[in-house]
Amino acid sequence: MRATVIHAPHDIRVEEVPDPKIQLPTDAVLRVLRACICGSDLWAYRGEAARQPGQRIGHEFLGVIEETGSAVSGFAAGDLVVAPFMWSDGVCDFCSEGLTTSCEHGGFWGSVGSDGGQGEAVRVPHADGTLVKLPAEAASDDHLLTALLTLSDVMGTGHHAALGAGARPGATVAVVGDGAVGLCGVLAAKRLGAERIIALGRHQVRTDIARRFGATDVVAERGEAAVAVVRELTGGQGAHAVIEAVGTEQSMRTAVEITRDGGAIGFVGVPHGSGTGLDLGVMFDRNIALRGGVAPVRTYIPQLLPDILDGRIDPSPVFDLTVGLEGVPDGYKAMDERTALKVLVQP
Repeated sequence: MRATVIHAPHDIRVEEVPDPKIQLPTDAVLRVLRACICGSDLWAYRGEAARQPGQRIGHEFLGVIEETGSAVSGFAAGDLVVAPFMWSDGVCDFCSEGLTTSCEHGGFWGSVGSDGGQGEAVRVPHADGTLVKLPAEAASDDHLLTALLTLSDVMGTGHHAALGAGARPGATVAVVGDGAVGLCGVLAAKRLGAERIIALGRHQVRTDIARRFGATDVVAERGEAAVAVVRELTGGQGAHAVIEAVGTEQSMRTAVEITRDGGAIGFVGVPHGSGTGLDLGVMFDRNIALRGGVAPVRTYIPQLLPDILDGRIDPSPVFDLTVGLEGVPDGYKAMDERTALKVLVQP
């Protein structure tokens, strides 16, 4: 089959690789209908996250099951399913508590020895615990299929950030970051009933999506200037709930400074850079809570799926460029150069 591999920084190729096969009774083999490129994939692309030459890449996908192992009981060939960005067994202590990303037998797509999502097919370990069945009719609805793909990562990650920040009815929420996750954080905050949502971002195409998703205010400034504007918008107090969806020292510092005393920050931006941007003394004095991390999206998919199927939320606008499998290298280049927000891949 054809699949995307990374050989070195800025060297993404689509190559012939062995077809996936059932290796354990709990496996399934899935034919990919939709995949995408994640902002976190760019850290490997830029050489800021180590990868072995020839390693697979990509962790967001949905598709149709082609084969199941003898121990798989919840799925059959022909089922349309979505995969969260990590596999999990669904039965360990952490999975039982909803923290599927800490599964004792879990793993990450594209890790050494595993398939990546940006290919024609994927071997899925622990299929019963990992996959979530989708309505069969969605396979013929391009728009719905694209919206459902966001359940594999960005919509669930935005939801995780909104929950960590304490987004709730009547609250003011600020969102630091105008990437796909930040925009889904806006949508998640709106879904949770936030009264006011302040989106921090400088790119009009993205902030237009933020407004479409429920943002009531847009702040284009950065750093101390952004802090001043958010403080002015909130009567000097700051936001009850702040979503941090970037991961840099500056973005975290901004998040702390725009959080209201007694508020919380939900952080899901993959940390990178020279420092954290956190001053524990400031957070202690102002009673600011910090929650977040790797989002257990497998836990959230059943909660978010009905709202997408019913049309109450539609995260599909985060995709603004579509490529075939052979166009994936160009998709990486477009996202790296910020000429694309998020690239949809249709093998």
